[in-house]
Amino acid sequence: MDYKEDIKRWRLILGKDTEEDFSAMDSEAIPSFTEEDWLMDKALEAIYNPTGKFMGEGGLGAGKGPSNPQISRWLGDIRNLFDKELVKIIQTDAMDRCGLKQLIFEPEILEQVEPNINLASTIMLLKDQIPQKSKESVRAFIKKIVEEINKLLESDIRRAVRAALNKRQHSPIPSASSLDFKTTIQRGIKNYNKELKKIIPEHYYFFERASVNPTSKFTVILDIDQSGSMGESVIYSSVMACILASIASLKTRVVAFDTEIVDLTEKSDDPVDLLYGFQLGGGTDINKSIKYCMKYIENPKKTIFFLISDLMEDGNRGGMLRNLEDMKEAGVTVVCLLAISGDGKPYYDTQMAGKIASMGIPCFACNPEKLPLLLERVLKNLDLTSFQEEFN
Repeated sequence: MDYKEDIKRWRLILGKDTEEDFSAMDSEAIPSFTEEDWLMDKALEAIYNPTGKFMGEGGLGAGKGPSNPQISRWLGDIRNLFDKELVKIIQTDAMDRCGLKQLIFEPEILEQVEPNINLASTIMLLKDQIPQKSKESVRAFIKKIVEEINKLLESDIRRAVRAALNKRQHSPIPSASSLDFKTTIQRGIKNYNKELKKIIPEHYYFFERASVNPTSKFTVILDIDQSGSMGESVIYSSVMACILASIASLKTRVVAFDTEIVDLTEKSDDPVDLLYGFQLGGGTDINKSIKYCMKYIENPKKTIFFLISDLMEDGNRGGMLRNLEDMKEAGVTVVCLLAISGDGKPYYDTQMAGKIASMGIPCFACNPEKLPLLLERVLKNLDLTSFQEEFN
């Protein structure tokens, strides 16, 4: 990129208030703006101006709010002028800097907004304030984000569960519908008959079916903190919960908590319904929720307990640690997943996380894209050190 392009970028970043300074530069150094550049400048100026107010066409007088057509036109401009990731950042800044609640509360505006998990978590915080006329549009917007996350995670989570459970659940009971073709072929390849051009296995391997032995199912309990700081983590967790709930070889329970407990298991067939069951905000009583979840542990050695929280405990901190340790000693696989922000950065009570980790309980944040790999390792009872080291 030549120096004129660098200067042009700086001019767009610094805004029109610096136009006079840039114009005073050597004429050969002054970059020429195309029509698209001027549109970019105008779109950025609308929210990054010094007033902190949205500036639509022709500017806005004191005390006047931006009209819907202006916001609609502005949204259309930024989607045409900037790439998808930048659009999400600009939309979020418009909410934070200019208070553009129209992005949430006006159906015709929300339809044009680029799906964004940060904005979705804001919507979840404000969902009780959304007017009736906008509720369907908000639901459709949340659904877009859920579908994006679902595309990212679903096939990998299903593969991870199959890979983990199939290895540990071979059955001596022969059944054509339960034949493990992959294992049978891999272990029988040495017996390939060249004349017949066939593999003649010495042994056939069959998957254990849940219908044959219901007690063979693993129970996965997701205990999810729904305090106000947990927005992005709640969204990812709810999608993962619905995927797990749809897998017949698992029993999945979903519990949400702040200072009260809500069992959302019955809503886990629809991630949007599940999300609407969360009430972001309020305090945190992790210990109370852990005690509630413990009553659903029927077979400790086949139970996986995920505590998803920032660990900002307002309840009985000592009791919380004791209950986690009791579960672990009983044979439950206990994993503490720390809260993450939209950019995947963890935030949590470091002192509490340290105490949990010192008990031998994995305690770390996990980028959403790695959730399937994490789940596979947990089901296989493999070491999770690599996940922990990533955020140390």
